[in-house]
Amino acid sequence: MDKLYIENLEIFAKHGVFGEEKTLGQKFVISLELFFDAREAAITGDLTKSVHYGELCHKLEKEFQRESYDLIETAAEKTAEFILKEYDILKAVKVMIKKPWAPIGKHLEYAAIEIYRQWHKVFIALGSNMGDKNSNLTAAIDKLKESKHTKVIKVSNFITTEPWGYESQDKFLNGVAEISTILSPIELINYLLEVEKELKRERIIKWGPRTIDLDVLLYDDIISSEEAIVIPHPRMHERLFVIEPLAEIAPYEFHPVLRKRIFEIKEELLSKRN
Repeated sequence: MDKLYIENLEIFAKHGVFGEEKTLGQKFVISLELFFDAREAAITGDLTKSVHYGELCHKLEKEFQRESYDLIETAAEKTAEFILKEYDILKAVKVMIKKPWAPIGKHLEYAAIEIYRQWHKVFIALGSNMGDKNSNLTAAIDKLKESKHTKVIKVSNFITTEPWGYESQDKFLNGVAEISTILSPIELINYLLEVEKELKRERIIKWGPRTIDLDVLLYDDIISSEEAIVIPHPRMHERLFVIEPLAEIAPYEFHPVLRKRIFEIKEELLSKRN
């Protein structure tokens, strides 16, 4: 991956724990590494295929001064989030923030924080079988679009399916969305649970009726067996109502455990049904 560097951009802002830091302010020195594919910009000379670093510096100064944070960790996190959202071409960013005037009563060159954040490709299964099912799925997608840490890339068509696991309930409307997120797997799960709660999801019967169900199917090529989140979803390959919409938007996506393409898993499920 190609990188564009911005080194030691000086910005005066009011971040810090102490009162004088928030009232008087101080100098911060910011360095960035921007990860993206620069080849098209290099070949065509088209600046829109790269990052206008002069423009970025001015935007970053305004954003960095917009709010006051106690910790430079928070300032770095918000800086990375802002840059990734502002420039779609970027795959990742490394941010270093230095405090050369850190008020610790000792001489030092600077105190600093460095973080690396990137976009992750994730596929989310959506389902609903209560109320206005289409509106429920659409509302969930809108919630994802509104967030500062997640972008919706593709959404499948919605399909009507028979209930799975607990059959004494209404039919489901199902779909799959591809998203990009800077959240970690556990952060993403917690965020999706919050969205479900906002959309009145109640967990009463396992696999029972629900206004909305949001499940992580694939997260990059990660294989995880953590109790809070198993990736890939452990039953996705058994469920045609998941695989069919997933195959619609990502037929060649790879299942890292089964070592199969999604379209291959779909073909196997269809052959078993026939």
